[in-house]
Amino acid sequence: MSIWSEPVSEGKTLKINIEGRFDFSSHQEFRESYEANGGDRPAEYLVDMRSTTYLDSSALGMLLLLRDYAGGDSGKILIVNCNPDVRKILSISNFEQLFKIE
Repeated sequence: MSIWSEPVSEGKTLKINIEGRFDFSSHQEFRESYEANGGDRPAEYLVDMRSTTYLDSSALGMLLLLRDYAGGDSGKILIVNCNPDVRKILSISNFEQLFKIE
């Protein structure tokens, strides 16, 4: 499992890349990926799941923690490039109501 982040759009967006299994063992690495900017919070978070093969309920919880960190209802988080299995889990969990998923 590998998670890393990179600023895009002139630093206005923080892209978080998740590779492999996204589960409880990723908790610390995921949190560090979005807290690494310190006090400078981007306007938007982009979670790229292009290489994510699996996610479980703890991963859903981690996405909710990111949502809280980003400002709750006013936070802008976009989840992109989900494979059909990951997309189905997000759909069953009604995450379309909390996140923009493309």
